[in-house]
Parts: sequence; structure tokens; C-alpha cells
Amino acid sequence: MALVARVSTRRVFSRHLHSPFPSRLSPHAFIPLPSLSSPRLSARNRAVAACLSSSAPAVIDAHTAGRWKPMCLYHTQGKCTKMDDALHLAKFSHDFMVDLKATTGSLNKLRPQNLDYLLVLDLEGRVEILEFPVLMIDAKNMDFIDSFHRFVRPAVMSEQRIKEYIEGKYGKLGVDRVWHDTAIPFKDVLHEFELWMKKHHLWVKEQGGLLNRAAFVTCGNWDLKTKIPEQCKVSKIKTPPYFMEWINLKDIYLNFYKRRATGMMTMMRELEIPMLGSHHLGIDDTKNIARVLQRMLADGVILQITAKRSSSAPGAARAVEGRKLRKVAMARDGFREG
Repeated sequence: MALVARVSTRRVFSRHLHSPFPSRLSPHAFIPLPSLSSPRLSARNRAVAACLSSSAPAVIDAHTAGRWKPMCLYHTQGKCTKMDDALHLAKFSHDFMVDLKATTGSLNKLRPQNLDYLLVLDLEGRVEILEFPVLMIDAKNMDFIDSFHRFVRPAVMSEQRIKEYIEGKYGKLGVDRVWHDTAIPFKDVLHEFELWMKKHHLWVKEQGGLLNRAAFVTCGNWDLKTKIPEQCKVSKIKTPPYFMEWINLKDIYLNFYKRRATGMMTMMRELEIPMLGSHHLGIDDTKNIARVLQRMLADGVILQITAKRSSSAPGAARAVEGRKLRKVAMARDGFREG
């Protein structure tokens, strides 16, 4: 049964999104809210809906009300101006550690790695990159170290096409306004990302530009094999050398657990890890992939580079161990590579 909440739309859009732009809604409106327990609502939208409904505390589940809050997407980009606003802090999380904290008991099977840090990356955007989220995990103890998150403004689209693109991609998640408020060109994103990596001593341009005892971790090869080179070409820049190799978690998962995973959702379901946030919101997907990674580390996995790009052909990548690992595990389990 739908709920109807009388809300001040000025407060919703200025406090929830704290956007400098005025709302297109009237100052006060009656907004129909779907049932907060509806499976069609993402956790992020249930939390937002709960904030709008006066009866929400009676129906919202304990997971949303007491143990989980959506991340402030201004904060993830270093642009939150509401850190002294108690209402805003009650609605939104500003701490990745809440969802990524490694417990002492999970360290029993942890094995030494050849890497110090793991950079979990999950891009969003098929035509051009729209979101660039990275979470830094300590390979020695699984601790969350830091995050880098930017929304990315397309380089060659018209403003009308961008508006349609973002509405289709992020409008259904309720975060299109924050995208428009904060998105910057891909060139600027890479510049800020390099400063972030330098701060953590992950990368030194003068030393060849490769990562220093760190590696990207992706759920598949598409992000770094295909999309980064495509976006660099569109943005008229060379593919940076730190994108030349990575760990495909799906290959590692298949070799370690001896079963195929088609994607993040499959791995989470098989490992009985509950989904947090909104699927296809890059920062939430990256967080969930990091949780899968933490679980695999806790189970004793040893990570290795699975793919490496040829410096002479940035658009091409060859498997290092991934294909061999995949074939061995698939042959053992009766699969054929498609």
C-alpha cells in the first residue's frame, strides 16, 4: 500500500542533496511513496523514502534504520558542506569503515600477498565513463584505507544528450542532481586521481608511472581492458601506464573456489554476502566488490595479476595467468570456455 507524505520540497532538495539549485517542485507537495518494504526499491531509495514519511520509523526495517545508511555522495567526492547538520548526518553515512571493517576473527586464514595495497575499481557508463570510484584496501590485514570517487562529465556529448543519459542512468537511483552538481571532465578526474595516488605513495610518474606494490582489482576485464582506453581516446589523452595491468576477481574466484561467477551479484549470493546500496551505482558496486575481496582474503586466497596490456597497443590486453587458471578450473569442473 502506497504511503503519501506531505513534505517541504525545499527542505528535501536543499537538505537531502544540499544542492545550490532550486527545486522544480512547488514549495510543498504531496508525494506518493511506495511501500518501504517493496523489493523494487533500492536500499538507498528506501532510506530516502523513510526520511520523507512521517510514519516511516514504524515500517522501515532495522537494517536500514539502525545499521545501514546510504553514503553521502558529496562527501565521497570531498564536497559535503553539511557535516555540522545533524539531520543530514542522521540520514547519510560519511564513513566507509562502517561497511568495510575487517573483524579480528577473519584474519585467521589470511595469507601473505605480493602486493601491499588493492585498488578496487568499478566504472559506470557505457557510452562514456560517468563514474570513477576506487577503494583502497590493505592486502596485509584487509583494512579499508581510503577512497577516491568522482562523477565524470562526458567529453563529446551535447548537453541535451548528457541530460537524457544521466536521467536514464542515475535518475532512477535518485542521484542525478548530485551528478550534475559535481561531475568533472575525465582529464581532471585522472589529474586528481594521480594526486591521490601520490599522497598514498602508490605511484610516481618519474619512475615509469607504474603502481608501487599495488594493483587494481576489477570484476571482469571490461573496465581496464576496454573502457579506459576508449575513454582516453575520446578525451584525447594517452592511456596512463598505471592502467596497464590488473586483477580480474572473477578469474581469481573461479580458480580459488572452483566455480564460475558471472559477476558481482553471483559472487555475493554464493558467499552469502548481503547487498548494500544500489546496484549500478559505481561507488556502491565498488564497495560490494571490496566486501567480496575481503571475504576471499579471509578465506585464504592469494592474489596475482591476471591481465596485462601491451604498451605498444594500449587497446589490447593479454591474459597473464587468468586464462590458464580459468581453463584449469573449468576443465576440473566440466566447463567449456565460451
